[in-house]
Amino acid sequence: MRRSITLALLLFSLPALALNEGLGAAPIEVERRTPVSTVEGFLAAAHARDDGRAPHYLYLSHLPAERQAAEGARLARRLMFVLDRALWLDLSRISSQPEGDPSDPRYDTLGQVTLKQGSRSIRLQRVDAPEGAVWVFSEDTVRAIDSLFDAHGSPLLEVLPPFLFARPFWVLELWQWIGLALALGIGALAARSLERLALRMGGRATELTKLGWDDQLVAAGRGPLRYLVFVLLVAAGGRLLLLPPPAQHAVDVGARSVVITTLAWFLLRFVRLAAHFVEQKVASAASGEEVGRARGIRTQLAVLRRVTEVAVVLVAASLLLLQFEVVRNVGVSLLASAGIAGLVIGLAAQKSISTLLAGIQLSITQPVRIGDTVIVENEWGWIEEITLTYVVVKVWDLRRLVVPMSHFLDKPFQNWSKVSPEILGTAELYVDFRTDVAAVRAELKRILEQEAQGLWDGKVQGLQVTGCTERTLLLRALVSAPDAGKAFDLRCLVREKLIAWLQRQPHGLPMMRAEASHTLPGEPSLLLGVPATAGGPPGANVLVTRPRE
Repeated sequence: MRRSITLALLLFSLPALALNEGLGAAPIEVERRTPVSTVEGFLAAAHARDDGRAPHYLYLSHLPAERQAAEGARLARRLMFVLDRALWLDLSRISSQPEGDPSDPRYDTLGQVTLKQGSRSIRLQRVDAPEGAVWVFSEDTVRAIDSLFDAHGSPLLEVLPPFLFARPFWVLELWQWIGLALALGIGALAARSLERLALRMGGRATELTKLGWDDQLVAAGRGPLRYLVFVLLVAAGGRLLLLPPPAQHAVDVGARSVVITTLAWFLLRFVRLAAHFVEQKVASAASGEEVGRARGIRTQLAVLRRVTEVAVVLVAASLLLLQFEVVRNVGVSLLASAGIAGLVIGLAAQKSISTLLAGIQLSITQPVRIGDTVIVENEWGWIEEITLTYVVVKVWDLRRLVVPMSHFLDKPFQNWSKVSPEILGTAELYVDFRTDVAAVRAELKRILEQEAQGLWDGKVQGLQVTGCTERTLLLRALVSAPDAGKAFDLRCLVREKLIAWLQRQPHGLPMMRAEASHTLPGEPSLLLGVPATAGGPPGANVLVTRPRE
């Protein structure tokens, strides 16, 4: 009976004696009672390059005892390298119970690492040790470490000094921080050089063509191209550094963000330069009646450019935000309540949306264009700026009148240059009945031909008697000008010169005639001309009668 009990105790203790017997007794610092403590202890020991503790977390009993210490240290470093880069462990999801996973009390699977032939499970195994049941990396995992390292490792691990693999900050080791610094510096220099080379080659290529669009494309690439090349080089360098998943994810997010921002910047610059190029080309080719068409194209380009810019910014901002899980979840929640949200937003933004649609409609129908001469709210001025929500009118006295876009679609207004900027102007004068109208007409022709250079376009001139009263004649001088501004100046000039000419004529300015009777009937009277003191048109003379003495 005693022999049976002794034999049973020996058989029961064999597994404990067989666990890594070549390593000796585990140090007190080695904690392996739960799966999570095994993982934490192994990672801490492996990153600290503690070859005395790290091998105790591996199942090495399949190796000869004399090789377990050396092989254990080498395999521990390689496994640490693979776990940091191919399987980032979330310690909060690893069992903290000594029994491990209730469904499989002997093994606990940490995750899968991909290989060319498939994938390999990283597992912990529960075995007996002198201190009791402990968790170590399983035998099949230890046997697969070399193949895992060949797929995800780096020969630098065997070459660089051990202190470079310490973690001075966050999840990156010292050699990775140094590699990132070198990647940033080399990437900045290489990006600048490659940008200059690409722009020089692009400039020479554009010299061979006469399109003009390619010039704007090359000009828009100055700046965005440098940052695009820089971030691509840094991202490639990060791949070579075998960064851990959290660090690699941060680098990828940063790289994608810079790429999205750079592309948006490039598109905004290209749209602006291309619109300016088209405006200049149309303006240089426009002449005469084509000026109105040039202003129409300019207005369309201005509105469409702003629509494109808003669309590019919204798409870029959406792509940037969708990279983050929190924003993506919020987006899914909003989509789930899209009906109510759309109704609320539609009611709240009804005015803004209608104004935006009015801006798009105005760019298509073009009741006004940039440069048009208009009268809005009893103010005379020029259309200076058209946005998606309002129009800026430059008033003649240099004030700016900001008018909502919907005003031009809902209310009437005057557009003096809708078809053409050419316009007719009038100058009205009161003259005496004895004024020589033909002489006034000849003087008008002389004024236009000799004193109105740059104001009169040479197309229309005329003088007509448009009315009369019991005292005066009303003359209207009709003249034409290239635009409304010059028409106003021309009217003032014609009015001033004609009045000056009439003042020099004996019967030019109107005279007011009156007759006074003597108290005694039948007495003759003498008519005297004296200046008018009241009544009659401005500048008129009056003839007053008084009895003879």
